[in-house]
Amino acid sequence: MKYAFEDIKDTVVIVTGSGRGIGKATAQMFADHGAKVVVSDIDEGVCKEAAEEIGRSGAEVLPIVANITKREEVDAMMDKTVEKWGKIDTLVNNAGVTKDGLFLRMKPDQWNFAIDVNLNGTYHCTHAAVNVMRKAKKGSIINLSSLSRTGNPGQVNYSAAKAGVIGFTKALAKEIGSMGIRVNCIAPGFVETRLTDAIPDKLREEMIKSIPLRREGEPDDIAGPILFLASQLSSYVNGAIIDVNGGVY
Repeated sequence: MKYAFEDIKDTVVIVTGSGRGIGKATAQMFADHGAKVVVSDIDEGVCKEAAEEIGRSGAEVLPIVANITKREEVDAMMDKTVEKWGKIDTLVNNAGVTKDGLFLRMKPDQWNFAIDVNLNGTYHCTHAAVNVMRKAKKGSIINLSSLSRTGNPGQVNYSAAKAGVIGFTKALAKEIGSMGIRVNCIAPGFVETRLTDAIPDKLREEMIKSIPLRREGEPDDIAGPILFLASQLSSYVNGAIIDVNGGVY
């Protein structure tokens, strides 16, 4: 029996921030479906560890340590990918950070850090990848926004960045759709990752109660829709924002 998403096999996929959490689960799912995967993270240790773990099944995996706020490092990542596999079919802009704080106490470095990684990093990676994809006249860009794009107290910087990713996605989808490149976005809700580990138990319980499915998301819950957006099953999906949040609206 043929497995689902069979067209993913032998595609080349870059997943940023894939040393842990949603990114790692996404890289693993692509590898499980036969893709050649670039595991990229700013943390060299977790990057190599994740790549080794994913590669144990026989998948082709290339670990690349990169700071997505540095254009020269992003360009080097794209060059290494093309040098090894000759193409880039899918880019998943997953890497993200939080630097929470009340606005009146927020320092410029907190604001700049959140914007630089979450929004500027998405620009750098996408701009570099599109320059490769347009030559092949095909590709899929999948950005990660957040339920927080609608605004969370203490997350003015993060909310602004993730709202910016929405506008970025929709505008770019209109610009480069004629090149055969689709641009879409996944907006996760409350997902169990390193970024949510610090949430106090009582608050966590209250948050789960507000979710109609009555559970927090797992990284695989986000990886599945990402895989869909990379596949030909979504060949007419462009400029879409898919909320994956258990029903919280």
